[in-house]
Amino acid sequence: MNRSARALLLQGLPPVERAALLLDVDGTLLDFAPTPLQVVVPPGLAETLVAVKQRLGGALGMISGRPVEQVAALFGDIPQAIAGEHGGAVRHAPDLPVERPPLPGPPAEWLVQAEQLALAHPGVLLEHKARGFVLHYRSAPEAETALHQALVAILGSNAAFTLLPAHMAWEVRPRGANKGTAVAALMGRAPFAGRTPVFIGDDVTDLDAVRAAREVGGVGLMVADAFGDPAAVRAWLYRVAQEGW
Repeated sequence: MNRSARALLLQGLPPVERAALLLDVDGTLLDFAPTPLQVVVPPGLAETLVAVKQRLGGALGMISGRPVEQVAALFGDIPQAIAGEHGGAVRHAPDLPVERPPLPGPPAEWLVQAEQLALAHPGVLLEHKARGFVLHYRSAPEAETALHQALVAILGSNAAFTLLPAHMAWEVRPRGANKGTAVAALMGRAPFAGRTPVFIGDDVTDLDAVRAAREVGGVGLMVADAFGDPAAVRAWLYRVAQEGW
């Protein structure tokens, strides 16, 4: 998509003084790294986000597949609210505890099998989450199909969990929470309530949030369509911090 077409996507944003900005993290705010723990917050981004948050009257949130604690470690108290684990955990304010809906965790034998899969494919990284797990194959792209077939077999007919594709990864997580439910959860509390959501994400797991934002009259944008890459998202945020949108 060319620059003029991308600019058109940004013309439909609600007035900034009535908007709430909800941002995905990896692939949207931050560039991907070989492993999730190796991502880098670029210089100046924190200051930019603080200024954007002020323009939004505090209504800046982050919605990520990462645990809430990892997002908070990266950005501190800058986001007013954080939804982690694809909506499976929500911290509504920096001084409030993390809330988790009653969702199941994966059976112990699944985790053992996931560890065996990672060992069988050098370069594959197993990431444990509170109620799921991820197999990252960024360093072993040839393992994509084998991992998918193995995980489909592991889940079998268990309808309580779902297998999701992500950027160079397969994620197993419980049904019942997604980034769309996360949008609803964040928008139900001050300072987000009564504002119009603007969500920005980059991955297939972000599509639920895109739809949820649009269903309530807001805007849902994908990085590839509206910006191109995370660097362009950060440049746009810098302009928003300086002059609004």
